[in-house]
Amino acid sequence: MSDNMSKVDHAIEMLKSSGVRITPQRHAILEYLVFSDSHPTADEIYKALEHKFPNMSVATVYNNLRVFKKTGLVKELTYGDASSRFDFSTKRHYHVICSNCGKIVDFFYPVLDEVEALAAQVTGFKVDHHRLEIYGVCPECQAKEVDAPSKPKQESSIS
Repeated sequence: MSDNMSKVDHAIEMLKSSGVRITPQRHAILEYLVFSDSHPTADEIYKALEHKFPNMSVATVYNNLRVFKKTGLVKELTYGDASSRFDFSTKRHYHVICSNCGKIVDFFYPVLDEVEALAAQVTGFKVDHHRLEIYGVCPECQAKEVDAPSKPKQESSIS
C-alpha cells in the first residue's frame, strides 16, 4: 500500500472514530487532498472532482473541508484577499510561496520550533503556534522569465 493510501485510510478511521459518516464524495475530497501537493482551493477541488460527481456542489466541498478542519485533518491557509487553500499534512512545516503564480511548496525545518519557546520567554506570551511564510519566485516562473523575450521599455508620451 502506498504511503498516501495509508494516510487516506488513517484519516478515514479518524473521521469514523469522530462519528463522521464517510460518503463517496467525502472520500474523494479527502483522497484528492492527500494526493495533491498544490494546497488546493475549494474551487480547484470541485473542478477536479465534478466529472466523477456531477451532482456534487461547491457547497459540498466547503462543508467537507469544514469537517476535515474541525477534526484536525486539514489546515486552512489564508493569504489576504485570495481564496483559502487547504493543506493536508500531518507534520509541522512551513510554506514557500511563489510571488508570481501563487504556488505553495511545503518546507520542513524543525529548528524553528525553538522560536516559540524563545518568543514565550522574551514576551511572557503563552505561545500556542507560529506560522512562517517565505516568498520568492518558483523554478517554473524563473524559467518563464528566462524564456520570455525582453520587452523594450516604452518611453513616456506625456507632454
